[in-house]
Amino acid sequence: MPHPTTTPTPRICPNCDGFATVAITTGSRDRHGHLPTLTIDCRACNGQGTAPARRVREGARV
Repeated sequence: MPHPTTTPTPRICPNCDGFATVAITTGSRDRHGHLPTLTIDCRACNGQGTAPARRVREGARV
């Protein structure tokens, strides 16, 4: 009987620790008194927060 294949679970991005999108303030206020922010995505995971699962090679050292 064939075993069902399971997809490996994605791992958390090591660069952003899963916090893929951040809001950074510019430090100044506009003429209406609002504090503008920039939304920046992690470059390594493109704002997803996960990295591809590592392939486990049979017989490889961990």
